[in-house]
Amino acid sequence: MRKLVVSEFISLDGVVEEPSWTVPYWNDEIAQFKYDELFSSDALLVGRVTYQGFAAAWPSRTDEQGYADRMNTLPKHVVTTTLQEASWNNSTLVKQNIFDKISRLKEQPGQNILVFGSGTLANSLIQKNLVDEYNLLVYPVLVGNGKRLFNNGSQAALKLFQSKNFSSGVVLLRYQPAK
Repeated sequence: MRKLVVSEFISLDGVVEEPSWTVPYWNDEIAQFKYDELFSSDALLVGRVTYQGFAAAWPSRTDEQGYADRMNTLPKHVVTTTLQEASWNNSTLVKQNIFDKISRLKEQPGQNILVFGSGTLANSLIQKNLVDEYNLLVYPVLVGNGKRLFNNGSQAALKLFQSKNFSSGVVLLRYQPAK
């Protein structure tokens, strides 16, 4: 069974929206973590807003490490009620029976299913107990306003299984649901 992994850039006050505030902290350590995370996955699951941003940016990117190629070739499952088509390579719209389809994806053999950003989708997955792992890159900033990963009423008992301090002041916190 595959794991559904939610990966977020998150401020100290819980904001995950429009993470331009992450740029001053980016370094080779974070890049390596994101590389390893992507290559341990064989599918992306994203919401409409993240999909549209990625679809506008990634098709024209290249890099020597193969990250862009991996992003462009992975199967992408786009949860949406409004998009009518998905033109980015290897993308499929998920418009109905969303949580049943995600549960079936998890039952298939393969690597992790990775949720990048997609705060609204991630929150829905949390509410339905579909998240198997959280990779939270916590940035030493207070953003003040914006969408938060955990909405009022969100509840989950989590178990920390890895933490790592990056030299830029970012902290990686990796959690699994407590059983």
